[in-house]
Amino acid sequence: MPLPDTMQAVVCHGAGDYRLEELPVPTPAAGEVVVKVLNAGVCAGDSKCHGGAPLFWGDEHRKGYCEPPCVPGHEFVGEVVALGEGAGDKHELALGDLAVSEQIVPCWQCRFCKSGKYWMCQQHDIYGFKHWLNGAMAEYMKFPADAINHRAPAGMDPKLAVLIEPLACSIHAVQRAEIELGDFVVIAGAGTLGLGMVGAARLKNPGALVVLDMMDSRLEIAKRLGADLVINPGKEDALQKVLDRTDGYGCDVYIEATGHPQGVIQGLHMVRRLGTFVEFSVFSGPTTVDWTLIGDTKELNIHGAHLSPYTYPLAIDYLHRGLIDGSALVTHQLPLAEFPKAFALVHEGKESIKVTLTP
Repeated sequence: MPLPDTMQAVVCHGAGDYRLEELPVPTPAAGEVVVKVLNAGVCAGDSKCHGGAPLFWGDEHRKGYCEPPCVPGHEFVGEVVALGEGAGDKHELALGDLAVSEQIVPCWQCRFCKSGKYWMCQQHDIYGFKHWLNGAMAEYMKFPADAINHRAPAGMDPKLAVLIEPLACSIHAVQRAEIELGDFVVIAGAGTLGLGMVGAARLKNPGALVVLDMMDSRLEIAKRLGADLVINPGKEDALQKVLDRTDGYGCDVYIEATGHPQGVIQGLHMVRRLGTFVEFSVFSGPTTVDWTLIGDTKELNIHGAHLSPYTYPLAIDYLHRGLIDGSALVTHQLPLAEFPKAFALVHEGKESIKVTLTP
């Protein structure tokens, strides 16, 4: 069946200036794939871009990352509806397949790409933030020839498959934590990413897995995903509770997934000497901390975690087999035209976990 000529898409023109527009349906050149979008997630990063965070729009210290006009959306699943010359063999995809594409499209020419560290590509093109790489908040989208694509199992529920990207990121953060058997692990933040980290960390079999969040409803889901102890820092002294349970030492591993400066400060006090602190969040602005804690006082291992290198196959497998239960994470599914409500839900963060748009 031939594709339509035009489609509905959300177009970012600037911070807070997002519009539903009619765009041409993309057509694939050699090596390219076009999918009909079945589900697109709204990430916290999308919300912060929409809200004007300096990381995306720049300030006196740096150039902004977002280059409009562009179609947002880097969490998605789609059905393959068109293949450019050689694309089927190149990406091992066929018409009708359920497919996802890793959020970064590497340049394959920089020192990072050439050494296998493609997720740190110097050019760093991510779907949905550049005018030459439109994302998934549209009826159709195109995977460029240089994209890294994966086939999802036939019949996989798109409501579940849309979680592949965030779960792949969560798995990478847990890998960066280098959790050992018996470790006392704290994960701060029980949003989509934090909850994915809970599921992945549970598979590492730590001695204790503790989750912190300001919302009791999210903490209940954390328990369902394998948390041994949940703490609401708004109601209890989280630092003291962790110290009490570790003979005053503090946790072995702290993973920061709140995106709030207080989560960083809390973690540096909570982690033990020679412990490991992993930072994954996207922040709205700079965070100031006492670096003496990191160096002279505790000699901490500070690990950043970015994107999801080599973890998409694991995320697909864990979701498909139910090793990580993603069924409770998608709380809102809205039609594409209701994108303002979707962004508001994510920004407020009070009644949602994962919000998705279904074109």
